[in-house]
Amino acid sequence: MSFNLPSTSEKPSRDGTGSGLHVVLYEPEIPPNTGNIIRLCANTGSTLHLVGRLGFELDDKRLKRAGLDYHEWAELRRYDSLEEFLGRHEGRCLPCSTRASHNYAEFDYQSGDALLFGPETRGLPAEVLEGFPKEVRLRIPMIPGSRSLNLSNSVAVVLYEAWRQLGFAGAQAR
Repeated sequence: MSFNLPSTSEKPSRDGTGSGLHVVLYEPEIPPNTGNIIRLCANTGSTLHLVGRLGFELDDKRLKRAGLDYHEWAELRRYDSLEEFLGRHEGRCLPCSTRASHNYAEFDYQSGDALLFGPETRGLPAEVLEGFPKEVRLRIPMIPGSRSLNLSNSVAVVLYEAWRQLGFAGAQAR
């Protein structure tokens, strides 16, 4: 099996098309997860926001390897704090956590929504999660006894449901 990656001359247009959604990683720790999410955001036209202290440098080779050559296609923004992000973002911010109770698939998403995810080893801190109304705190259902999903998998699950509800805005018709 072979995979044909587009060359830089085939770079997709980012002329305002895309999902209209935002992914926010609060203090991400594992470079390959963030690399996978960079690739996910590049392919959905979503903006990736990295917030707080990172567990890696942005030039980490593991981050770049996981994102392949999609880094140049993703719109990435960096913030020192969650307060800074929230002060600049105009849409809703929807925290995703194993400690939330609202099923992500039963939520009505809007263009401009920001999906907030916490660090891999501990999730969103309680004080962050509690700063948002309960009705916007989202959870991915799992069987009893499960701890959590991988961060990049969780982002993919929620982002694609939100994008599906928005009619896959900006997606290429085939």
